[in-house]
This record gives sequence, C-alpha cells and structure tokens, in this order.
Amino acid sequence: MSGAENRAPARQVRRKPQEQSAAAPSPFWPIADYAFLSNCHTGALVAPDGSIDWLCVPRFDSPSVFGSLLDREAGSFRLGPFGINHPTARTYEPGTNVLVTTWKSPSGWILVRDGLTIGPRDHEDKITPHTRPPDDNDADHLLVRTVLCLEGRVEVELICEPAFDYGHASAEWAAVDGDRHAADATGAGQKIRLRSDLRLGIEGNRVRARHVLGQGERAYCALSWAEGLVAPQDVDEAEARIAATTRYWRAWLGGAHIPDHHYRPRIERSALAIKGLTFKPTGAAVAALTTSLPETPGGERNWDYRYTWMRDSTFMLQALHLLKLDSEANDFMEFVADVETTEDGSLQIMYGIDGRRELPESTREDLSGYAGARPVRVGNAAYSQRQNDVFGAVLDSILLHTRRNERLPSRLWPIVESQAECATRVWRNSDQGIWEARGKPQHYVSSKLMCWVALDRASALAEIRGDPKLAGTWCATANEIRADILTHGVSDQGVLRQHYETDALDASTLLAGSFKFLAPDDERLRKTVFAIAENLTENGFVLRYRTDETDDGLHGKEGTFLICSFWLVSAFAIVGEMQRARDLMERLLRIASPLGLYAEEFDPETTSHLGNFPQAFSHLALIEAAARIIIPELGHF
Repeated sequence: MSGAENRAPARQVRRKPQEQSAAAPSPFWPIADYAFLSNCHTGALVAPDGSIDWLCVPRFDSPSVFGSLLDREAGSFRLGPFGINHPTARTYEPGTNVLVTTWKSPSGWILVRDGLTIGPRDHEDKITPHTRPPDDNDADHLLVRTVLCLEGRVEVELICEPAFDYGHASAEWAAVDGDRHAADATGAGQKIRLRSDLRLGIEGNRVRARHVLGQGERAYCALSWAEGLVAPQDVDEAEARIAATTRYWRAWLGGAHIPDHHYRPRIERSALAIKGLTFKPTGAAVAALTTSLPETPGGERNWDYRYTWMRDSTFMLQALHLLKLDSEANDFMEFVADVETTEDGSLQIMYGIDGRRELPESTREDLSGYAGARPVRVGNAAYSQRQNDVFGAVLDSILLHTRRNERLPSRLWPIVESQAECATRVWRNSDQGIWEARGKPQHYVSSKLMCWVALDRASALAEIRGDPKLAGTWCATANEIRADILTHGVSDQGVLRQHYETDALDASTLLAGSFKFLAPDDERLRKTVFAIAENLTENGFVLRYRTDETDDGLHGKEGTFLICSFWLVSAFAIVGEMQRARDLMERLLRIASPLGLYAEEFDPETTSHLGNFPQAFSHLALIEAAARIIIPELGHF
C-alpha cells in the first residue's frame, strides 16, 4: 500500500521527457480538486464540474469504466446544471464519504449528492465474494446521484459516456424494455445499467438527459453493476440509499476513538479515506485509488497503486489500533495470514487485493496519460522484486496486533518463524531499498534497519509464546545487525546514511526513531533529524532523497513526499522538538486538498499535489504524526 515508493519494473532505457510544470495549462483538473467516493469495494473520483472521471467496477483493480482522469476520451459521467462547470461549494456530508455539491445558475440553485452506496445486506455477495465474514452492511454496487432544486428553476444535464477497459471499448447502449428511464451499456465483456427518473436519450456511445427542475423538485440517476443490475426505481428510493450510506459512515466513524483536539477533523477525514481504501471482502487495502497519476509533471514516474504492500502493514496497524478500529485491524492481519509466500518462505513486497501473487505490468499506449504523463501502467512489476525491509514491517505488525489483543494467534506464528528466518538469511545482502531504486543494489540503511526490526520483534513474540531459547537467538541476531548499521551506516558527522557507500541523506532513516532503533536522546538520531530538516527539504517539505545523488534509473525531478514530511513531524516530536513538530504539522494541514485529502507528493513551487490519489500512506502518516503531538499535550490519544 506504500505511497512513498517507486513501484517500477526493471530498468528500461527511455528518452528523457521534457520538463513540465504542475501549473501548466491543461484540460485535466488538478489532482487535489477531485472528491473521493468509496463503498469499500471500489472507489470513484468526482471532478469539480460534476463528472465522474475515474471508476473501476466492480473492484478497485478492475478495468476502468470511466477513465477520463487518464485520457479525456476514456469515459465520464456528469450530472450538473447545463452550461455551468464551476460549483459554488463542495463538501462531504459530515462524517461520511458522501459528496454534496451546491450549484448556482443564472436562474436558481441546485444541490447534488453523490455516493457509492452501502446498505443492509441479507444475502451473499456474488459480485465480489467475501473471504472475511460479511458485515451487516455492505456495498450495493451502485453509484447513486440525487439532485434537489433549492431555489428558482435550473436546467439539469446528465451525460453518461462509459468507455470500458481503460477507454479501449466504447459503450453499446440499449434501452431496457423500451423504457426511456433505463438503458444498459455493454463493452469488453461488461454490462452496467443506468436508471433515472429523467427521460434518457441514446446518442451513439453515450446517454444524455436534460430537464428543468423547479424549486423543491427532485431527480436522480443511478449506475448499477449489482446482481441483476438492480437500481433505485424512483427518487425516494435513491435518497433512501444515500441516507443509508450516510448512516453507515457515521456509525463507522462513531466507533473510532479520536481525541477532542483541533486536529480532530483532519484525523476523521484521514480515517474515512483509509477506510475507503480498504477492500472489505478480504481485509486488504490499496495504496491508492488510481494508477499512473504522475509523480513528475509530464514524466514517466507513473505507477499502478491499486494493490496491497506488505511494507505498509505496520503503518496500517499503528493507525487502526490508535483509532481503536480493531475489526479492520483483525481483517487486515487475517489477509496477511492468508497470502501465499514465495518458494523460500518469504512474503512478497506486494499482493493483489484478493491475495494473488502475480501482478503483470503492461502499458496502455492508446491513453494520453494525465496531462500528458506517459506511460499509463496497468499492473505492477515490482511484485517480483526482493526487498529486505518487508520482514520487519510484517513482524512489527504482528507484535502490535498481539499486544493489542493480548494473544498471539496460532496461525500467525508460522509467519513469525519464516520471516525471522528470511531476515536472518538476507540481512547482510544488498538490495534496492525502500524506494525500489532501479540502480545498482546497495546496502541501504533502511533495509538493514527493518531487518533489525524483524529480529527484534520476532524475539519479543517468541518471549510472549514462551520460547526463551528462540527469543535469545533472534535477539542476538538483532544485536549483530544493529552493530553493523552503527559501524557502517553512520557518517563521520554522526548522521545515518542512505546506504553504506555514500553520505547522501534519505528520509527513510527518520524511521530509526519511530521503530525505536535509536533512543530519543541518542545524538545520532537528533543529528539525522536535523540534517534531513536542513538539507533534504524544499520550502520546508521533505524529499525522499535527492535525485542527483541517487541512481534510481529514472528521469525527472520529484516533488516532496508527503509521507516523508509527516515522518519528520513524528521525528521532531520523538527527539523533543515539539514546537518544530507543531509548526511543520500546521503547514502540512494547510496544504490538504479542498476536501481534506492528500496525494503522494506536493510541489511547493506550484502548490500542486502529485502522484496517485488519495494516498493511504500519506493519511496513515498524518495520523501517526498527530498522535505524536496529541499524546504529550493531552496525556492520551
């Protein structure tokens, strides 16, 4: 799930792309202007003009039905006032992932609600079958949109133009039983149904409707991929579906423990984003909703993030347990327990949301890419890479989970043994590091550090299990790794290096404090934190590394990484620099999207968000950073 990585295939020789500003004129909406909808099976992005520009059905990793996020001809679905593209206000229904948009036209006002609906479930889901026990409420497999005329008279326009398989197949429409209020679209082996109380007209590969609403009048439309293509039959049922979804999200958020602090609204929005990126049928979580949103404007750093990274597991468990969301934490750990290991017993760095191991990568040359950023990638070849930090992330997660539940599930112990053995076997080896650089393998400090985490946590788990001999063996290996890092991974200035052959800085070394590798009062940790704050930042925001000092095999300058900036907040707090932590936290909160969301990167020069969106890792790091500040202030979280 990790948003802070280059998830690229093996290095390829490419023509250096022309540099482009994130503020360049473009027919594409800024990434941060999108609203995020979710039903915990899939998600949608809604542009300010009321167009659904990204939706994959029925799952996060399915081919897109609406993909104009990546090519303006790859499908969209707009509902809004005719001839007006800029709304007066957009917000979420408080405590939910339901979008509310208010529009003013020359003749009146309307209000539109959008939701991927969730409601009571009394039968087995055949669209996206569950491996985890189903909840009482689950996805309807519907996108529901309602409109209410607040004042005056407003002409409302509906334009639905799907393009299946990432824009490859145009929709073929057919009216349902001659009904002007329902039509089916088919393409690339998929079928979806549009139903509305507006009279629909089929115009080639799109459906369109226009109708004038007077004050107090209502209308709706719904897109269905549910079993039997069921959909609301009237506006009352559509509004009831939205209302049930609102109740679901508020009830869920009500179960989270969030302290009464001025960070509370931001934590709530981050919690809703993280929950919205979880795949309820298996307990997995996607790193982000999208694929191929560029890290570099117009560049080639474009990856598919609709998969689950084992590296992110510890950050996910930390956030879920902080928020007392134990059900989600249990489901995620069950997913980890279910996935298949490689031939040597190690876990892959990433898996599909259904647990599948192979995620073959391809490029879609027929798509222009977001604002010209190509290639557009589907799949992620990084699944086959070997990285030595994955063991520590998984074992830290299991220890967190064990301590929270006061027991070690028996089905997790074989994972503890296998991952500890793998870390013992490989910690001396070079690898590609946390950022998956495409250059020569190196002895990255972050990889060694996470191998130390693996053996340190494995030792603690063996003690809990009542095996002091094994605990002692693993503890001895952890001490050996620690000594090696402190001998070879610290510069003459007392700062943690990126890898053993350089004095270059790397933001991943900030994790030395979070994972308790170095004590808060250790001078090497303090010097590392201050060196990164002073020499690895742009306008105060943190880079993961300097591209001119790191052979990552790619062209183009990167933006600052939001997760790294939140890591610096946490690191400041750990070493006792609370005011600096608060100052940076306030700056990070101010750059959130208009709806409180974060992408992967931030370009300080243009104040633009870059990379896939919304990014789970950015929101996970926000919650940890907030906790590091709140706990000393309130005495609890």
